[in-house]
Amino acid sequence: MLNDPSSVKRNWVLSNFAFSFAIISVLTGITTLYNTGLTFGGPLTMTYGWFIAGGFTMLVGLSMAEICSSYPTSGGLYYWSAKLAGQSWAPFASWITGWFNIVGQWAVTTSVDYSLAQLIQVIILLSTGGNNGGGYLASKYVVIAFHAGILLIHAIINSLPITWLSLFGQLAAAWNMLGVFVLMIVIPTVATERASAKFVFTHFNTENSAGIHSKPYIFFIGLLMSQYTLTGYDASAHMTEETKSADINGPRGIISSIGISIVVGWGYILGITFAATNIPYLLNEDNDAGGYAIAEVFYLAFKNRYGSGVGGIVCLGIVAVAIFFCGMSSVTSNSRMAYAFSRDGAMPFSSLWHQVNKQEVPINAVWLSAIISVCMALPSLGSLVAFQAMVSIATIGLYIAYALPIFFRITLARKTFVQGPFNLGRYSFVVGWIAVLWVITITALFSLPVSYPITKDTLNYTPVAVGGLFILVVSSWILSARHWFRGPVTNINK
Repeated sequence: MLNDPSSVKRNWVLSNFAFSFAIISVLTGITTLYNTGLTFGGPLTMTYGWFIAGGFTMLVGLSMAEICSSYPTSGGLYYWSAKLAGQSWAPFASWITGWFNIVGQWAVTTSVDYSLAQLIQVIILLSTGGNNGGGYLASKYVVIAFHAGILLIHAIINSLPITWLSLFGQLAAAWNMLGVFVLMIVIPTVATERASAKFVFTHFNTENSAGIHSKPYIFFIGLLMSQYTLTGYDASAHMTEETKSADINGPRGIISSIGISIVVGWGYILGITFAATNIPYLLNEDNDAGGYAIAEVFYLAFKNRYGSGVGGIVCLGIVAVAIFFCGMSSVTSNSRMAYAFSRDGAMPFSSLWHQVNKQEVPINAVWLSAIISVCMALPSLGSLVAFQAMVSIATIGLYIAYALPIFFRITLARKTFVQGPFNLGRYSFVVGWIAVLWVITITALFSLPVSYPITKDTLNYTPVAVGGLFILVVSSWILSARHWFRGPVTNINK
């Protein structure tokens, strides 16, 4: 990547799709939040809720793809907002969009790599005898050390030349694709007890320790697993300056990564859920995996058939590698966003973050993203509730950044927007409005309490975290940035 984007070697096409697909990573999102899906609604919520969240996500992606086709630049969302909001609103629109986007991306990296650290802990626990066999349970300090070590490796990989990084991105996509198919076939095949089709497609779990009994309420909370998984596809927009025919292949990367993820993700959910026959036991913290539901499904499938859970641990290794690739790709996307945002002077010490090395890699932005993601996980040492508040920005904050340029497109730029090679034609406004309304809906839904009675330990801190970010961003604009930030000036006329 160079300071002059027009001279960038646009040599990534397959990689554009690969990085978005690897960041979405159905193996990561579904595995991480499978407990949430089982607890709130169970099989029915996961089986059908996946398509509900997937369908609306595709509409958001289609609207983003249309804008990407007109403005293919690594600035992505914040650059789009500047172009679509009009000259008077451009600086503020790009400022708020950019900060929600970049903080949301950092939160995604934090949550993904912390999830990997937790999974490594579970793999070690099972490998040393399990929760009931005296297995080793790592402390929260060891888990945070795993997290820091993972990010160190990701930063090193992302410091490699672009050609190597492209290869890793394609490997990540292939691993995620093959891994899903292997696990969705192997686990239900090996399991000695399988759930019936009626259970998988109709059972609605209302039993939970959260004190929530309303079925609609339970169903909507259960959607978090699906919606959390289907994020990160804006990576295709951030990689456009390194993609051939970016006005076509950028949108293709967004749409194809979402579409393929929806299909393979549903297969993964079905495959695992057919082996999940005892929900209360899978969620019990006294089981072998310490309450990590999918790990217990894998472990029991092999243990009940072969007398040993080693095969299940190997399957967890497949998931762990997929999560590793997801975090790696997330750092790639983070660094490109930080590079573009600092290139236009929006970040403190901007001149430092948009520097590139001889291999055209924004090396300082790479290490900045890794260090910030390490810091964002530190609240977990004090309270997992505080940590969950931090990473809640990964879903809500990121989707707010997705919705802002779409909103400007269908309002302020309704008559001035010039469509690119990929466009939705007469359906642009309908799809755009549905996309914006869906983001508003999930913002409200995922801000609701997830446990009753509400105490300081059970309060859903999502609105606090997202609202706090909003206050900080707007305050910094009013007090300082409005006097000097003029929006993305680098490419504004291109």
